[in-house]
Amino acid sequence: MDYTLESGVDPLREAINASLTNFVDRENEYLRTIASELYPVADALKNFLVDSGKRFRPLFAAAGFVGSGGILDAVSINALASIELVHVCALIHDDVMDGSDTRRGAPSIHRLFEKLHRTESLKGSPEQFGVASAILLGDLALVWASKALHESGMDSQSILRALPLYDEMRVELMAGQYLDVYEQALASESIERSLKVARFKSGKYSIERPLHFGASLASGSNLAAYTRYGIPLGEAFQLRDDLLGVFGDPVQTGKPAGDDLREGKRTVLIAATLQRASSDEKDRVNALLGKPDLVLSEVEEIRAIITSSGAADFVENMITELTAEALAAIEIGTITSDAKAFLVHMAAVATKRSY
Repeated sequence: MDYTLESGVDPLREAINASLTNFVDRENEYLRTIASELYPVADALKNFLVDSGKRFRPLFAAAGFVGSGGILDAVSINALASIELVHVCALIHDDVMDGSDTRRGAPSIHRLFEKLHRTESLKGSPEQFGVASAILLGDLALVWASKALHESGMDSQSILRALPLYDEMRVELMAGQYLDVYEQALASESIERSLKVARFKSGKYSIERPLHFGASLASGSNLAAYTRYGIPLGEAFQLRDDLLGVFGDPVQTGKPAGDDLREGKRTVLIAATLQRASSDEKDRVNALLGKPDLVLSEVEEIRAIITSSGAADFVENMITELTAEALAAIEIGTITSDAKAFLVHMAAVATKRSY
């Protein structure tokens, strides 16, 4: 069966979900043959992957693939879907680094395995067991990403053409995650530095590199146009996440209100606030930012300072300008018309999420 971008996001997302479910079910059969103790691992990874997720990265990869002459069928969907498993690895490890209790409205993987440790009355530290388990599950998801690509049925020439970009994406993801951790430790107040973190931690691996990956699985064309679209839109995408991390509705985000503030995230939004706030307000933000037991009244206090300083409006304007830059870029090059229309729609999906 062939698929088209004209049919919209939902049918394509369903095809991606079906491919991922089939792959994980097959891999979990093997895990269960190793030892019964791995049953919770198999169940946790399947639930984490299949129960939710917007599939932004495979969708952008599909646009890059079609825009460079590829035909969407079951085999190419398998290959394109593999990139979602890189994202799963990043989310699991990110929750460990941030000490997050929830993800997508459910317990994060390390908290889930802490609970398993207590339920089974195991020896040692439940927290250490949870962290160790999450690191290993994240590693497994990264291994599965490569395995899913190599077993997708895609011809070897296409896979070999895509591998350098696939590898580059994973290197950049690690670099961005480290920069994020470092900026928190540095207590950075630089918009420029925070924007660089946004670019590498999320922007490039969420949009530009998936587009490159898809294009390389097809003909390898349009990489420059995809960069001109992907970099600014990726930054806008992360800036929207930064706003949601402070102002987002927990029902929509799947995380507690103000979780980024508890984690001490040094985002563009926070840098802009600290540059615009009064001296007393700046001291107050710095005193509360990164406080793990931050209560809702303190979250609301920081929100008020962010809003009154004009930082939220500043970031909204950045999102608008970056999105316009991205949309202008796809008019240059040989991207197919159906892919252009899909990329216009995906730009709105990525940047207009409400809070």
